[in-house]
Amino acid sequence: MIDMTTASARTAAVLSGVREDQLDAPTPCTALSVREVVAHVGQLAPAFGAAAAKDLGDLTDSPPGVGGYVLDEGWRGDYPARLAALAEAWQTPQAWAGMTRVGAVDLPGEVCGLVALTEVLVHGWDIAVATGQAYSVDDDTAAVLLDHLVTFTAGGPVEGLFGPPVTVGADVGAFDRALAVSGRDPAWRRV
Repeated sequence: MIDMTTASARTAAVLSGVREDQLDAPTPCTALSVREVVAHVGQLAPAFGAAAAKDLGDLTDSPPGVGGYVLDEGWRGDYPARLAALAEAWQTPQAWAGMTRVGAVDLPGEVCGLVALTEVLVHGWDIAVATGQAYSVDDDTAAVLLDHLVTFTAGGPVEGLFGPPVTVGADVGAFDRALAVSGRDPAWRRV
């Protein structure tokens, strides 16, 4: 089990730092603006929470982005609460055991939990760098993320979250290496 509390709180804090004039800015997730990545985070949080609870249905059966990435009214308050609920849902051993579903894909609970962590951290970073905010991940969590991404992408880039890997120097830390495996340049900054 991985405790997602810190990762979820960190990304929630980044959401609260997004200014209205930044919503249409580009992000390292090249196909999506800040607005769309924020909306994606708001949509994925309840889906992964439902997957943890094995509450399979509409939330877990829809692929990401169905209906577009549209910010909900009241997102500034709702999305951080959704992230906190996501972290809470993954606190039980049952969430990590057995099979579950998210994005209309069946997968083991342990893998689903790691995908949830990846989504929260990588998209949190996307939003942070696109809006000029700091974002850091502790070494232990970064190592778990890197290991998961290397394993998950072993067959090649994964459609959606991931693009082709980016080459980085041998001296970068685990989080920057994880970002590179996910198809992001860790040095990306909004111009």
